[in-house]
Amino acid sequence: MRDPKPRRSHTLAGKLRKHSTCLLLLLLLWFALSLYLFISATPPAAAPLRRSAFLRSKARALSATTDGAAPPVRIYVYDLPARFNSDWLAADARCARHLFAAEVAVHQALLAYAGRAARPDDADLFFVPVYVSCNFSTPNGFPSLSHARGLLADAVHLISTHMPYWNRSAGADHVFVASHDFGACFHPMEDVAIADGIPDFLKRSILLQTFGVQGHHVCQEVEHVVIPPHVPPEVSRELPELEKVRRDIFAFFRGKMELHPKNISGRFYSKKVRTELLQHYGRNRKFYLKRKRFDNYRSEMARSLFCLCPLGWAPWSPRLVESVLLGCIPVIIADNIRLPFPSILRWPEISLQVAEKDIASLEMVLDHVVATNLTAIQKNLWDPVKRKALVFNRPMEVGDATWQVLKELEVLLDQPQRKYVGSWR
Repeated sequence: MRDPKPRRSHTLAGKLRKHSTCLLLLLLLWFALSLYLFISATPPAAAPLRRSAFLRSKARALSATTDGAAPPVRIYVYDLPARFNSDWLAADARCARHLFAAEVAVHQALLAYAGRAARPDDADLFFVPVYVSCNFSTPNGFPSLSHARGLLADAVHLISTHMPYWNRSAGADHVFVASHDFGACFHPMEDVAIADGIPDFLKRSILLQTFGVQGHHVCQEVEHVVIPPHVPPEVSRELPELEKVRRDIFAFFRGKMELHPKNISGRFYSKKVRTELLQHYGRNRKFYLKRKRFDNYRSEMARSLFCLCPLGWAPWSPRLVESVLLGCIPVIIADNIRLPFPSILRWPEISLQVAEKDIASLEMVLDHVVATNLTAIQKNLWDPVKRKALVFNRPMEVGDATWQVLKELEVLLDQPQRKYVGSWR
């Protein structure tokens, strides 16, 4: 007779294996259920930028667009309350015409843009139309920026609380215009602009700004496109045949030479460049330098061979655009300046750049150009394609400044990795 103990031991071991299997299945079931609940409770990843078929189509590259079609960027324009834009324009007509008016011009051009997205879900980018340069100060008639940050913050709060598109990327697919002296820092004095910095709520967005320099600068530490200062479009039509204009002024400049009489050294304004111009060439008959305001000064530019474009508070100046439109070779005296639309406007072929420290050698530089390659520069400068690229037309025209902006934005969208992108890309 066999001992019954081994049989009981065998039965007990089988029961233990059976219970272990059940326990393992329960544990697996619990783990799967927990994982499902965790995933379902986790917020979805931010949605990527939607790309239109045009953006994905290499066969329809923007550089090959010559049939009059608009650049293939679908942009949604927010319909903000009038207090953010049109109320300012209604209060003072200068808002749409002064050198900072690109914010108005781009908005109005985009409203009539054929590629404008009718629905936000179809958009590649979102344009936020806020006019910050329309608030004119009474004493000097120049725009005041004291309200800019608050107005922009209100606009961002509005769109972020009423629509989901800002929140999904923290504004990384949203576009603003910052057309004042130091762009996204929203202050006309560089030291204050640097101290204030860029508002935190704009640090992921794309800025269209006139300010741009080579290398590091606090006021361009966001994704941005350098745009030209605004000049009324009719200036481009004042001289239809530039090659026939009589250029009887050798070198021209009209404008502020120093901040005020007590600052005759020019130590602050223009980094002393304009004061040195006056000191070196004020009595030189080849140089037509004037300090007093003259409303018809563009007629003088149209008669000039070279138009001096020294820096003011910021490196850029409307003289840059006016010179090109009027066929006068711009002489840029602003170290490290970044110029707009370099892919279409090859600036070394249509302008001169003179270092701020080389003011004393300016006449010699200009004389050398006259003796060597003046005709070649003028031929490039008078190209209507280049002139058109600096003009903000309303409505937008193929090849004009707003069209070039869309072209630059399309390039940004196609970059494999953009600055300040997160999980939405």
